[in-house]
Amino acid sequence: MKKKIILAGGSGFLGRPLAAALEERGYETITLTRTPRPGAANQVLWDGKIPSTWSEILEGAEAVVNLTGRSVNCRHNRENRREIIESRTGSVHAIAAAIARCHTPPKTWVQAGSLAIYGDAGNAWCDEATAPGNGFAAETCVLWERAFLDAVAPATRKVMLRISFALGHGGGALETLAGLTRAFLGGPVGTGRQFISWIHNADRLNMFIWAIERDDVSGIFNATGPDPVTNADFMRELRRALRRPWSPPVPAWLVRAGAWTLGTEPSLALTGRRGRPCRFEELGFEFQFPHIGPALEGLYWKKI
Repeated sequence: MKKKIILAGGSGFLGRPLAAALEERGYETITLTRTPRPGAANQVLWDGKIPSTWSEILEGAEAVVNLTGRSVNCRHNRENRREIIESRTGSVHAIAAAIARCHTPPKTWVQAGSLAIYGDAGNAWCDEATAPGNGFAAETCVLWERAFLDAVAPATRKVMLRISFALGHGGGALETLAGLTRAFLGGPVGTGRQFISWIHNADRLNMFIWAIERDDVSGIFNATGPDPVTNADFMRELRRALRRPWSPPVPAWLVRAGAWTLGTEPSLALTGRRGRPCRFEELGFEFQFPHIGPALEGLYWKKI
């Protein structure tokens, strides 16, 4: 019988390739989603809030992976902030309550977090021991992690992955940046000096697999590549990968105006952090894509 892995909120950009990678390794995956496809045997309805019939699926699972969280790509008004926080902490509380009901609880609980916990950190390196930063994003991450770390699941190994900017196809912020770059609007944003911590999807998937399969992976890990770059360097490499010429910088005032028009937050583009995956490196994790140029080139050279 195949070992069972539950992906909560696994129908999106991060979850779909993870399900495919796990199935290639011989696992059975079941996705908990608010919008299951009609007739899909491996998708189960859940609300991300309270245990119900979906909680029975966790019984005897090899792992549960929680990727749930409302997108932060919106205006951070009061209502959206409330939904962003509640979607994260509420799903953690729901999974904890479901695990408590299990006679044979999942062996491992892998919880997605965010490198945004470090706030707008400037040039400082941020490893797993770095204190949280300031601002709404960092404060949300603190509440998110507190809910996870306080969850009582003594028979379940718990891993929190602070995920950085994921590079892959099929969604995510890179798709937006690539579209702008193809339209010859791929210049540095703001000062261009804010750092982008990034991870290629291939390496991100391997980090999740490590978290699921290795007993020595426990606690909090920065799920990011070893070579963060400034926004200016990132956009230069993206232009190169997409075979586009130099583009003028996009001043901060124009970013703010554009963000208002698009219904999002300018801070998502104007702030950054310089993450370091110290704990993964200490365990000997080998990156397939440690540098931004080859990572982007590999994603796009056939997709111009």
